Amino acid sequence: MTDPKRVLIVLPNWLGDIVMALPSVAAARNHFASQHLAVALPRAMTPVVRMLTGLDTVVSLEGGQDGFASDVATLAGRKYDVAVLFPNSFRSAWMTYRAGIMERWGYAADFRRLLLTRAVKRPREGGHHSNYYRTLLGKLKISIEDDNAKLVVTDSQRARAARLLERHRVASSRPIVVMAPGSAHGHAKQWLPERYAEVARRSVIELGQSVVFVGGIDDRPVGRAIESFITEAGHGLSDERRIVNLIGHTDLTELIGILAKCEACVSNDTGAMHLAAVLSKPVVAVFGPSDERVTAPIGPHELLSHPVRCRPCLLRDCPIDHRCMTGISTNDVFSALVRCLNSNETKEASS
Repeated sequence: MTDPKRVLIVLPNWLGDIVMALPSVAAARNHFASQHLAVALPRAMTPVVRMLTGLDTVVSLEGGQDGFASDVATLAGRKYDVAVLFPNSFRSAWMTYRAGIMERWGYAADFRRLLLTRAVKRPREGGHHSNYYRTLLGKLKISIEDDNAKLVVTDSQRARAARLLERHRVASSRPIVVMAPGSAHGHAKQWLPERYAEVARRSVIELGQSVVFVGGIDDRPVGRAIESFITEAGHGLSDERRIVNLIGHTDLTELIGILAKCEACVSNDTGAMHLAAVLSKPVVAVFGPSDERVTAPIGPHELLSHPVRCRPCLLRDCPIDHRCMTGISTNDVFSALVRCLNSNETKEASS
């Protein structure tokens, strides 16, 4: 099919992967300039792509076993001509096949070659994950030259975040640093909570910042550990509301709004890290077992890692002494944060 009228891009499920796919979505938007272009992704993740200018439709998917029939019906009713599948999953191919989308394009992965009308051989391992999606488009003869993802934080996203911060008595006039100390895929990717606590304390005392900790529900234990270390250091979270733990208490809309307001972000290799960077916020990215060549943030950042022979191991839990993370000191991270804040001030002064 050389001239489809209605094109669908199916995006990955995870926040970081979605953010790394945004440049390719922007490239596809420019390539299919006169066609109707829609993107489909999990319902909880739709606030991310609603910031991307130029899309015609955002399709919310329910996901999971229970939501499969509903997702098939949703796509079938919209009568797309082509589905470009960014995920490698069998499910995405089976879903679009069952929805009656005649052209289904994607990587030949996960035993789904027979379900694809254009199956692209997967590239060799290596290279940044954002290029994985660009390569797919290139092999499909979709131009990838103009891939500048223009994101606009909505008024609703900013207002939701402002109300949440106000409820926790974070002054709207005070600058904030966001810290994301958790990890969705095991403890090995987490820098030490006592060191996050110390960087937060120094950010308040030495830099005059408020600090807001963010993360998902599963990250609450690390949030409680950080609270304990901060209290032991004699700086309680209630002191002028300068340090606030919102881990497990934000949805994605609120997280976007908080990151849009912050001066900088300190994070492990997480979705929040990717989101902050793509919003052009300077990021201190702490990398342990994961591979920065593959998942470094897209956007302004300082990446910190400790050179040990066993990294990147990509393990969920460290079987030895977590040396890739313990080798990154509090001073390392705090100094990088200072540099990021200074670079942000310079950028704002010159704009």
